[in-house]
Amino acid sequence: MRFTTTKKKILNASIISEHITGRKESLPILSCILLDAGKEFSVRATNLEAGIEICVPGDIEEKGSVAVSSSVFSQTLRSISGEKIVFKTEGGNLVIESRGTRTLIKAVPHEEFPLLPSAGGDKKGISLSREMLMRCIQSVSYAASASMIRPELGSVYISIKTSRLVCAATDSFRLAEKIMKTKVAHDGGEILIPLKHAGELIYVLERLSDEEVSLLADDSQLAVIAGGARFISRIIEGTFPNYQEIIPKAFTTEATVLKNDFAEMLRKARVFSGNDQHVGLHLYPKRKIFSATAQSPDVGEMSDSIDAAISGEDIDINFHIGYLSDCISSISSDSIVLGFSGAGKPLVIRGVSDASFTYLVMPLNR
Repeated sequence: MRFTTTKKKILNASIISEHITGRKESLPILSCILLDAGKEFSVRATNLEAGIEICVPGDIEEKGSVAVSSSVFSQTLRSISGEKIVFKTEGGNLVIESRGTRTLIKAVPHEEFPLLPSAGGDKKGISLSREMLMRCIQSVSYAASASMIRPELGSVYISIKTSRLVCAATDSFRLAEKIMKTKVAHDGGEILIPLKHAGELIYVLERLSDEEVSLLADDSQLAVIAGGARFISRIIEGTFPNYQEIIPKAFTTEATVLKNDFAEMLRKARVFSGNDQHVGLHLYPKRKIFSATAQSPDVGEMSDSIDAAISGEDIDINFHIGYLSDCISSISSDSIVLGFSGAGKPLVIRGVSDASFTYLVMPLNR
């Protein structure tokens, strides 16, 4: 193998691929990337459940393949100061040359490297805005369960219709939904992508420059293609909860507050909330009071009030601070509306000028 390219092009492909590599001691090949010079030069990585293939522009003088440690390869590229880099194989190992530097990296048998599956079959891909898909998944992924005991709760739900893209996630204690208007040629159905792979997809999308991506899916695999990159992930065969039924349609108490004021109040409460991370919210509309309290036997206690427009009934209700604060960055408007359904019932948080995002959180029983 002999291939010549620039540092910028190969380094970006290396960084993305390293993030996808596996960490199984029983299969050391998964911690490697495969450099393949065929019709095109590509960098591949996989952890068996997700994989990435990135084509790198350059000049192929001799075809061939080599598998090397992803971390050693990335660290070597970062240390090179020259812009033009030559990759070649000698004695089955990889040699990297650039402006007076020469590095040899021990290779492993590339025949052991797993093949990347295809996805979608003969289906036609759906073209979407890269930025839109990334933002939609980012807006909800934190609400998915970290456990895969119930796979549908440990996944991010993606629904693609001709006029809108919907992403949602829930761990049964809170729910996040993001709806974005779009125009696609045909419906793309519903997809459940495991939380881990949703995070890997976000990482990839953040580092691609193409404005559009293409999605293809079948019963077990999702492929996201942009420019010279192809990301493959397994998807969950299951049914996402019919969450629309549990979102309250009316509220006994509503409060409109500045998003930053609410976030700052929660930050103060977190200091005094101890290991439980519990915060009490107290709303008294007639007295125009919106306050939060937190206490810990080891730290102390706090009470903080913020300005708010409140209507409805008095309410005292407790939440997990993290469940309240996680959604703040997903709301684009400066003011938020908190809709309370009553004691022991869910709270709904939305942006005043951002109808695309809905967040529901269950209170604590105390």
